[in-house]
Amino acid sequence: MKIASAWSVALSGLDGAPVQVEAAVGLGLPKITLVGLPDSALYQARERVRAAISGAGYEFPKGILTINLAPANLPKNGSHYDLAIAAAVMAATEDVPADAVMSTMFFGELGLDGRVRRVRGILPAMLAASRAGFTRVVVPQGQSREAALVPGLTIWPIANLHHLVDVMRGQPVTLSPEMIEEGAEDTREPADFADVQGHSDGKWAMEVAAAGRHHVYLHGAPGVGKTMLASRLPSILPDLGHEDAIEVSALHSLAGQELESGLVVRPPYSDPHHSSTMAALVGGGGREIRPGSISLAHRGVLFLDEAPEFGSRTLDALRTPMENGWVTIGRVSQQVRYPARFQLVLAANPCPCGMSGVVGKECSCAAMAVRRYRERLSGPILDRIDIRHHMLPLTRAFLADSDVPPERSAAVLARVIEARGRQCNRLRDTPWRTNGEVPGSFLRKKLPLPDDLGPLERGLSKGTLSARGVDRVLRLAWTLADLDGEDRIGTSNLRVAMLMRQGELARVA
Repeated sequence: MKIASAWSVALSGLDGAPVQVEAAVGLGLPKITLVGLPDSALYQARERVRAAISGAGYEFPKGILTINLAPANLPKNGSHYDLAIAAAVMAATEDVPADAVMSTMFFGELGLDGRVRRVRGILPAMLAASRAGFTRVVVPQGQSREAALVPGLTIWPIANLHHLVDVMRGQPVTLSPEMIEEGAEDTREPADFADVQGHSDGKWAMEVAAAGRHHVYLHGAPGVGKTMLASRLPSILPDLGHEDAIEVSALHSLAGQELESGLVVRPPYSDPHHSSTMAALVGGGGREIRPGSISLAHRGVLFLDEAPEFGSRTLDALRTPMENGWVTIGRVSQQVRYPARFQLVLAANPCPCGMSGVVGKECSCAAMAVRRYRERLSGPILDRIDIRHHMLPLTRAFLADSDVPPERSAAVLARVIEARGRQCNRLRDTPWRTNGEVPGSFLRKKLPLPDDLGPLERGLSKGTLSARGVDRVLRLAWTLADLDGEDRIGTSNLRVAMLMRQGELARVA
């Protein structure tokens, strides 16, 4: 019996564990046995690998072939084990050196003709390989840029099994011109706050939200500019730090998105359609648990347009991630946890037809329909929203040319970065970075409060503020103080924060 081993990675969320792929060739009638808790996609690798090795012109073992994936008690799923299985089999048949295969990590799917196809999750797999002490990794051609984002690894991109043999034998691999990957150039015009005409109070509300990472609820008539305002929020958010960029990029890699331009350094923006299922929004799946839209918006913006059109259970599933920044998805065989520290922006019309309360328009909705529409946004969700802003229709004045050009995102971003710097300095000895993350106990006991807490006390006594609402108001007040360059909050900050929390700022602006 001849035995050889190769290595791959079992991914569970952002975490990865090395998997040893053992191939044993023995005498007997031809038979392939795959053990080690494979899922159906991985179980079918037996036929893919056999066809790929034969299609590439190499000899496949004619006896009993046993393939073991160790550790045996770890569930394994996906097609990325194909390349490791093929390498182990070819090492057992002495087509490639067994020592070279044993010290290399493999990650890729095989076609029936021996071609190596792209797979998702390259970046988290490379992070797992680096943590496990591997220095040499074989990946599909076209994904070497993404694999090279992890330092300390020697990346060997291959396009087929012939390249695999050459690499393992220490021979140079010659790539044809069509195989040379080039970074994609993004020619899209970036969204800018200067594109938004009018809505000065709405822009300021978004600036406050960006400075402290607060959740926002925008409501108003159709076409008033809710989507335009929300889509430009990422343009006034600071770039991601290196650790955050790696984490965000790994999530996008797990979702199968290409990282052709390197790490994701700008805060992501996710805007799922209201017909999205709970699994699409929160994460999940049948065989493989994939990150949902809330994880793809990690460290960025999650925009839910027409929020009441989402299912009530789907919206309520956001409650826990909004509080702790994580989503845990459980299955019988495994539990996966994805980071989901997003900044939520909800947008809604006043009623199903959108014309309720609009001057010069007549609402065609029944009173019960309007009530059901508004009740789809539950109290627990709205209580977690820091800023509520009613967007009023613009007048004809905004169509005329103005002598004062609209403020660009770069100017707003400078103020946001300065406010974030004050927060980082104040929270430097804590695990939090922005005001939107700070728990209420820390706000009330560790940070100075204004002498006059009258606005909060009146809100509690009238029932317009919950205990969570008090904490939200204090967070907003600190953000307002940071934007003003103050070292502590005052009563005026509390009053403005209360108005923003209750959605009454536009009435007094």
